[in-house]
Amino acid sequence: MWALAQYQQDPEAVGGLGLSALVSVLPLAVVLVLLGALRVRAHWAALAGLGTALVVAIAGFGMPFGMSLSAAAHGAVFGLFPILWIVVNALWVFNMTVATGHFDVLRRSFGTLSIDTRTQAILVAFCFGGLLEALAGFGAPVAITSVMLVALGFAPVKAAVVALVANTAPVAFGAMGVPVITLAQVTGLPLDVVSSTVGRQTPLLALFVPLVLVFIVDGRRGLREAWVPALGCGVVFALGQFLTSNFFSVELTDIVASLAGAVTVFALARVQPNAVWAARKPALTTGGSSTGTPSTGGGSTGDGDRDPEETPDSPAEIRKAYAPYAIIIVVFALAQLPGIKDLLASVKIAFAWPGLDVLTPDGARDKVNDFSFAVLSTAGTLMVVAAVIVAVVLGVGARRTITTWTTTVGELKWAILTVASVLALAYVMNASGQTTSIGLFVAGAGAALAFLSPVLGWFAVAVTGSDTSANALFGSLQVTAAQGAGLPPELLASANSSGGVLGKMLSPQNLTIAAAAVKLDGQEGTLLRKVIGWSLGMLLILSTLIALQASPVLSWMLP
Repeated sequence: MWALAQYQQDPEAVGGLGLSALVSVLPLAVVLVLLGALRVRAHWAALAGLGTALVVAIAGFGMPFGMSLSAAAHGAVFGLFPILWIVVNALWVFNMTVATGHFDVLRRSFGTLSIDTRTQAILVAFCFGGLLEALAGFGAPVAITSVMLVALGFAPVKAAVVALVANTAPVAFGAMGVPVITLAQVTGLPLDVVSSTVGRQTPLLALFVPLVLVFIVDGRRGLREAWVPALGCGVVFALGQFLTSNFFSVELTDIVASLAGAVTVFALARVQPNAVWAARKPALTTGGSSTGTPSTGGGSTGDGDRDPEETPDSPAEIRKAYAPYAIIIVVFALAQLPGIKDLLASVKIAFAWPGLDVLTPDGARDKVNDFSFAVLSTAGTLMVVAAVIVAVVLGVGARRTITTWTTTVGELKWAILTVASVLALAYVMNASGQTTSIGLFVAGAGAALAFLSPVLGWFAVAVTGSDTSANALFGSLQVTAAQGAGLPPELLASANSSGGVLGKMLSPQNLTIAAAAVKLDGQEGTLLRKVIGWSLGMLLILSTLIALQASPVLSWMLP
């Protein structure tokens, strides 16, 4: 079964390019219909799509049976290492902060920086949600920030809508950069090029998102009274994303941007202490609290989860709550230093994947044949180093640290199966030539493809709920289509991820999480109607930007 006979991809294997492309769409159609129309669980939909891809590869494209299974196995292993290796260890650090109570300290710290609801939306939903996206992802930012906003006094529907809309700009670099890392791997494009290009698209969304949140919370009055923190946070967050993704570290992009945005709002509040949006909670003292709460244009709220008679968190505890993020930044920064970076990168596992000998349509050796795993320099391993230091700083014992890791793996068991299945599906489609068929057919759209490419990513994430999955499914397709249409492949590949972030708020997964978190079970349709306009509006802006970047007008923006 595993005897190696070379397999050369033929994008016209099923009676011409048009029919071959139509048949190649079947695996994707199975996944999207099962998820979007029939509401089948994601792991079952991914497995069904994988089975369909194998059938199409073997029966339609003539790929040897053993080679098709080998391609699937290759994709599944890549899904585990490095993708899920990063996700599990990032969430492990977050779960340690939850277990020790320092997550609640950090949450309260954000909640007490201002009692103005507009400012709280920026700090909690956008900045803190960005931090959660950087470490946890998978719906955690929406679930946690929406609950926090309700605790701060927001109406449930408004809290859910704010959390959903805020969970946009950070998504492409979420989970320590996993969506972008996946995109680079499946397309064969250099990670620094993909990261830099995405980092010149999503930051422009970040400029507007805080202003949108302020408008959702308090309409035109909100924009009139709280545009300073909204614009200031948006600009600094955007700069943080751009600079970190282009010149520093793709994994740290959201952490740096989110913390910088929050610090900016805090600094502006110190500069304008009498501004209505900067109104702060009176200092709490043991045995009572001071009086005279200032009024706010957006309405003031109390901290819903703390007794007003309770002593506030000490400065030492607040520092420890922020410490994990500082530790992660330091660990990743040290790993980028000359000498250390090369040393870490030199330790890797690389070999020709057994059972694969695939040639591209032009006869070159396909990249799908090779497996490579940078053992020490990968973000997942660096997160292990950071986690050990975090455990010491937070006082988590060795047994509890290990238990938290195993619990994290248990929590992610279905996500692990889903990601491994989606990557297996992507590798089978790429190896057999199905992706090439679709890409060459779509390339017929010509210059209009640049405008439409973000829409494809938007649609994929709206259905799958994952920018990582969308990049795995459509990343190579975008590159093939770009090459056929004479467009920069890195531009369209990056547009897939950037467009995908705007589909996140519409995905059934995120809508269900938001509704359940604020106890609005069965009202997903209500939330959808409230966010779809924002999603489509920002998608139109992004598609126009991508089209201009593909033209001489803004081509200078590309790396």
